[in-house]
Amino acid sequence: MQYFSTNFKLGILGGGQLGKMMLSECAKFDIYCIVLDPNEDAPCSNLASEFFVGDLMDYDTVLNFGNKADVITIEIENVNADALEKLESLGKKVYPSSSNIKTIQNKGLQKIFYKENNLPTSDFKIYANLKSIEEDLLENKLNFPFVWKSAQFGYDGKGVKIVENKDQIKELPDLECIVEEKIKIQKELSVIISRNESNQESIYPIVEMEFNQQSNLVERVICPANIPLPIEKTAVQIAINLSRSLNHIGLLAIEMFLTQDNKVLINEIAPRPHNSGHHTIECCHTSQFEQHLRSILNLPLGDTSIKIPGIMLNLVGENKVEGDVA
Repeated sequence: MQYFSTNFKLGILGGGQLGKMMLSECAKFDIYCIVLDPNEDAPCSNLASEFFVGDLMDYDTVLNFGNKADVITIEIENVNADALEKLESLGKKVYPSSSNIKTIQNKGLQKIFYKENNLPTSDFKIYANLKSIEEDLLENKLNFPFVWKSAQFGYDGKGVKIVENKDQIKELPDLECIVEEKIKIQKELSVIISRNESNQESIYPIVEMEFNQQSNLVERVICPANIPLPIEKTAVQIAINLSRSLNHIGLLAIEMFLTQDNKVLINEIAPRPHNSGHHTIECCHTSQFEQHLRSILNLPLGDTSIKIPGIMLNLVGENKVEGDVA
């Protein structure tokens, strides 16, 4: 298939900042891009070849949008995966696949997938509601402190709480969730791996992530991570095993914990460009956004080696405040 200066159309579900940076790479390749987002003023709205306003979780909206494209990708996981599954049955190429999106959309299914594929992760239990958590606490089947995560729709630090006592239980929303043990962490790491249809794989240098304790948003990304070589090799092998288990196409960002006793555990994954990869624009020969395009279009993957070490600072404004960055 010819992608450049042809009738080929790439469809992107989500028109936020990640989509905007993906569009910049599409322009370099002269790829016609259509974008769907619920916000008419989304960052992609004035950059896409065509921009459509619609609900990413609505079956018909996603189906109709996908029918306009040859290849469909995402910049956010909260999309209607059933519509993407239908598009796949109609011969459309969808990356990441609908089955992978369904797994990743639900943190409980994510954790089950890790266990079924012998991938290291922290201990966990899935709960349908708060009542079942309270029952386990009464029966001493669960102890404080623990990490509570909403099973679905968590994004950029939302849907995650560290629970220290019974009073904090009352502050949690009553919905499907997972509870994880609160482990002692040395560092939080991220490994970004890319893979195309030809089974070519490439891995970016591992980075360290530092998080804001209040917002749970990443504040700093340090490239490369300051970790011993054996830890680096372990994390890379985990990333390769996970990628191959999912049989994913595109970019896969894997957040990991390095524990106090030097174990490497998978925390969460994202099958798309990720906040922990923005530094690749300046620090690496191929940015994560270009690499995602190369992966989903089955082009030769770019060089992921470091041009220059760097630290990314995530500048986040106050809630409901707009204006220039000081």
